[in-house]
Amino acid sequence: MKEIEITCRLGNEPSADEIKAAAVKALGVSPKVDVRYRIARRSVDARNDVLYRYRIEVFRPGEVMEEYAPEPYMDVSAAEPVVIIGAGPAGMFAALRLLMRGFKPVIMERGKDVHKRKFDMASLSKEGTVNPDSNYCFGEGGAGTFSDGKLYTRSSKRGDVREVLFQLVRFGADPSILIDAHPHIGSDRLPSIVENIRKCIIEHGGEYHFSSRAVDISKRSDGSFDVTAEDGSVYSSKKVILATGHSARDIYEMFWRKGWEIQAKGFAMGVRVEHPQSLINRIQYHGKYQPYMPTAEYSFVTQIEGRGVFSFCMCPGGILVPAATAPGELVLNGMSNSARNSKWANSGVVVSVEPEDLPEYAVHGPLALLQFQKDVEKAMFDYTGSLKAPAQRMMDFCRRVPSSGLPATSYHPGAVSAPLHELLPEHVSLRLKYAFPQIGNKKMHGYYTNEALLLGVESRTSSPVRIPRDPDTLEHTGVSGLYPCGEGAGYAGGIVSSALDGINCASKI
Repeated sequence: MKEIEITCRLGNEPSADEIKAAAVKALGVSPKVDVRYRIARRSVDARNDVLYRYRIEVFRPGEVMEEYAPEPYMDVSAAEPVVIIGAGPAGMFAALRLLMRGFKPVIMERGKDVHKRKFDMASLSKEGTVNPDSNYCFGEGGAGTFSDGKLYTRSSKRGDVREVLFQLVRFGADPSILIDAHPHIGSDRLPSIVENIRKCIIEHGGEYHFSSRAVDISKRSDGSFDVTAEDGSVYSSKKVILATGHSARDIYEMFWRKGWEIQAKGFAMGVRVEHPQSLINRIQYHGKYQPYMPTAEYSFVTQIEGRGVFSFCMCPGGILVPAATAPGELVLNGMSNSARNSKWANSGVVVSVEPEDLPEYAVHGPLALLQFQKDVEKAMFDYTGSLKAPAQRMMDFCRRVPSSGLPATSYHPGAVSAPLHELLPEHVSLRLKYAFPQIGNKKMHGYYTNEALLLGVESRTSSPVRIPRDPDTLEHTGVSGLYPCGEGAGYAGGIVSSALDGINCASKI
């Protein structure tokens, strides 16, 4: 096998005949030779001319071109059960791996199915009513279902990313995710894919139990587990996969009460930054943007006074949504549909926060950063008294002056002019103050502008708690048979890495 690269202008993608001609030339064989090829990767290069770069794998006659295919699923109706707490990416992909290996997944999900969940999110945005068990974080599919469905991961050690991508295509995702450098599905398409996964699991003998928030996990004398739901139902199995997501604060508190080890873990906090998408298109394409080009995105990372400041969960052509999971708190997230065609671009811009930054919270032990997260979210809510977001123009924020007027925003509950530079913790606010001009001057000319709106707070970047596990068995260090998994346990960050972690935990079982 030989790899070649083909470049072309966007809107003028190579045909099959053109790719084959390039493959024949690269191998130095006759055009009559049966040369086979596979597109391995497609990426946009906007450094000079705006180009697509295709990485092509070319196979000589006689060379085996192996096609990846996930394992088949078994009928597990009468098989040994494994309770999975949480139906996000980690839980779903753990369940699919269990089907492949002959175990029966029994999924407990505190929220509702992916379609009923939409009504609660609409009520959250329009009426400010928070359902603590069904919202943008909780419910079938997890938080990623309604935050664009970004599938890019830097993780290469957790496992074979192809298994996740091919499974998603199997359940209805566009095959382009197999080759795009930054694949995404879109929040308009993910619900049907999530539903197809559920149907597959049930058809093969697995179980789903919605509105089943786990309130207790107890271990019997024989080593098996009873998991009790809020309605009193009890689900039993020898092994339990805990895949509850990064916002299941009640799970961390339950562990703390039981004396099961948990640890304070660094996370990141900041703001959601919203620009006109047309401005981001101009910056990223150097003024060469055309309507047929992909909507521009961005990412950056820098260091300010010993802490990382970076973009997070960037949503091109997206909207801002309220991501509160309890009354009296205010937290924002972003989402995009598959077309990424709104007139706004938004991204979290956040600052790393470590336990040593918060000595005053040490009294809370391993829940220190969780309590800090709660306090900041409550302060944001208390300022407006509603889900309207405290907001400030970017340059005003950095200059420490109020914004006399705010630009239009995609955030449906609305925004209120506020001194975000004072509402945010000082060690977060000051680093953002220095970061925004630096990004605008050195990395993205035009990014630092008063056309940009900052809204607070972005605080659900990852779990502020880690549930420790043995690196070999993946079981909790003090509770054998219990597998802390995914973002909620502190071992993943995003759809793909969470799915891979779910696969790994199921494989250990």
